Amino acid sequence: MTLEACTEALRQHDPDRFGAVLAAEAQDRPALATLYAINLEIARTPFQSNEPMLSEIRLQWWIDRLQEMGRGVAPPLHDVLTPLWDAWGEDAGTLATLAEARHRDCERRPFATLAEVVDYVDATAGTLMWSAARRCGVAEGQRDIVAHQARGAGLAAWLRALPQLQALGLGLGQPDPADAASLAVAARDGLRLAARLHRKVPRRAAAALYPGPRVPRLLSEIIAGRVDPFTATPQIVPFQRRASLARLALTGRWWR
Repeated sequence: MTLEACTEALRQHDPDRFGAVLAAEAQDRPALATLYAINLEIARTPFQSNEPMLSEIRLQWWIDRLQEMGRGVAPPLHDVLTPLWDAWGEDAGTLATLAEARHRDCERRPFATLAEVVDYVDATAGTLMWSAARRCGVAEGQRDIVAHQARGAGLAAWLRALPQLQALGLGLGQPDPADAASLAVAARDGLRLAARLHRKVPRRAAAALYPGPRVPRLLSEIIAGRVDPFTATPQIVPFQRRASLARLALTGRWWR
C-alpha cells in the first residue's frame, strides 16, 4: 500500500506519465503519481471483462470508493487507493467524475460523431489534466489554458490509439480519414492556443501539462494524409521518449 506501487505501475504501463512524475517538483510527485495510477486503474477496468454488466460493476466500485473518500471516509487498504488518500485526502472525491466518464467504454459503443469524441476526451483527459495542473499551482483563472492543452493532448492520444480502439468497437462508427484529420486539426489548434498562453501558467505545472512525445509530428502526419490512424500509427521508441522527457526536465517547457 505504498507510493512506490503507484510509480511502478506507471513505469510498466504508462511510461509517458511516469517520466512526467519524475520531471515534476518533489512536492508534487506524490499527488501526480497517485493521480495517474488511479487513472490507469480506472481506464483499464472496462476491458477486464467481455461482459458489459460486469465491467460496469467493477467501474462502479471505483466510483463508490472515490465518492466515499470525498465524504472523508478512508478507503480500504489498497495499493492505489491508500496512497491516493494519503496524497489527496477528501479531494480524491473530485476524481469520481474521471471514472464516471468511462461508462461508455464498458458498453463498447463506437462514437457516432466527432463532437462525441471531443466530449469524451474533455471528460477523461481534460479532467485528468486539470486535476494534475490544479495540484501543481495552476489557478482557477487559467483553467481555459489547461482545457485547450488537455483537448489537444487527449485527442492526439486517442488518435494514436485508434487502431486498437477500432478493434474494440470504441473508435468511430464510420471510419473516415477525413474525420481523423478533422480531429487532428482540433488537437493541433488546442495545443497551439495553449502554447500562446504559456506565460500565464507557472513553470511548476510543466509536468502536469506534458502532452507526450512527438505529438505535433503525429498530428501533422495525419492532417497531411501520410498516416491513416484507422490502420496504424507510428509507435514511440525509447530514445524518442527519453529525449522528450529530458527536454521537459531540463527546460520546463510543456509546449512546442
